[in-house]
Amino acid sequence: MDQRILIIGAGMAGLFSALALAGPGRRVDVLERDPPTPAGGADEAFSDWNRRGVGHLRHSHAFLARLRNLVQDHHPALLDELRDAGCQEMKFADGLPAASRDRYRPEPGDEILTVITSRRTTLEMVIRRYVERMPGVTIHSNVNVTGLLGDLDADGRFLVEGLRIRDGEVDREERADIVIDGAGRLSQSFDWLAEAGVTWDEESEDAGILYYTRHWRLLPDQTPPERGPVPGAGDMGFIKYGVFPADNGCFSITLSVPEIEETLRQAVMRPEIFDHICQLLPGVAPWIAADRSEPVSKVYGMGDLKSRWRSTVKDGKPIALNLFFAGDGLARTNPLYGRGCSFAAIAAYMIRDALAVSPDPAARALAYQAAVDDGLRPYFRAMRDQDRQAIRRARNTLDPTYRPRLKAKLMKSFAEDAITPAIRSDPALLRAFMRGFHMLEPSTAWLKRPATLGSVLGTWITPRALKQKYYPPKLGPDRAEMFAALELPATADAQRLGLIAA
Repeated sequence: MDQRILIIGAGMAGLFSALALAGPGRRVDVLERDPPTPAGGADEAFSDWNRRGVGHLRHSHAFLARLRNLVQDHHPALLDELRDAGCQEMKFADGLPAASRDRYRPEPGDEILTVITSRRTTLEMVIRRYVERMPGVTIHSNVNVTGLLGDLDADGRFLVEGLRIRDGEVDREERADIVIDGAGRLSQSFDWLAEAGVTWDEESEDAGILYYTRHWRLLPDQTPPERGPVPGAGDMGFIKYGVFPADNGCFSITLSVPEIEETLRQAVMRPEIFDHICQLLPGVAPWIAADRSEPVSKVYGMGDLKSRWRSTVKDGKPIALNLFFAGDGLARTNPLYGRGCSFAAIAAYMIRDALAVSPDPAARALAYQAAVDDGLRPYFRAMRDQDRQAIRRARNTLDPTYRPRLKAKLMKSFAEDAITPAIRSDPALLRAFMRGFHMLEPSTAWLKRPATLGSVLGTWITPRALKQKYYPPKLGPDRAEMFAALELPATADAQRLGLIAA
């Protein structure tokens, strides 16, 4: 008899779970509360697809090399379909800083540092249609999951036997051997476990940032601007920005504003302010020139961003059996790092591997948690630490009395006078750094290699005049200049926080 697998959600976690688990001897049903993809292609998906469960559906996305490599390794035909739909691939050489391009020599392995860029709706549409054609897989739209079937066993573990669902006006039960929760940040499975008396270990904190995105389309016969010395993405402290090339002549721009910058984050929702900021950024302005492109969307905002890690093993015992989590229900990350979709895809294949470990549900649960602890949690912790630092920097920016201590000065100098000019000057160092960024090895592994660390330290002690051309150019106006240009009160937030007198 076929093994029955029920997957909650047809987002990235659910779709990758189906990709990983479909095959002989399995029947996979994906239960999705939202409607199916609309008829048509990429533009119809972007304009018409109602995905209430994916709040960031129309925000900027770039899909890391780790995710692309999973697709290429396991479903090369899907990668071809993504290309046919207009999704682009950005190779390692495409991202080299201008100052080091003449030093670049291709090496074996550079191809695995390739990124997929497209609108999220396009990528999800293509993957979904591919999954729908897979033998043994069925996606059920407009179906709500209302609870877990099962009960506590003698060891206090919740033994999952299926799901309760509501299909239209009909409530029914669906039995299954395995349940995978890919419902994302709105997942209710942990709530249902809590109602049954199950507890787990969890850490959660605010990411301290909000996102604002607007989409453009290149005009007929227009192409993206030539890459200049000022990058199309950068961190200015009080605002982060990024241009994201997408599919079929489309691109998006995201502005990320620290939560503490209340004046700016309220203003940036207005299209005229959003566009004005973009025009003040040399790395962005050429993209939105009136003779090159036109806006095709409103400004989308996204807040309530949290970092959250949940463990499904407590005190050495699984909290549930036959239940696995993939995606934001398990580990929720700051979208700034672009790792949410990759986490979901990697977790799906970890579930596949855990199911092959043993027929024993407890052994499978322990194997899965060990895999995510080893393979995903280090990236989560690195992201959390970076968010904490960014939150502190944002507050210090508003505080006129702030004076950094020696340790803070040294850390700032190491980042700005060692790491940044080192990876901008040497393609080999950039290659090593990007392997960590794309989750192909631990984030800090490159700096722990003696030769690499030696090169970075050598850059640090090099006189600034000798490495000047490897510093990034000015990304745009400083905070005071930006607020003046936008006619916003630059001291309002410091006054609100009591950092300066009103």
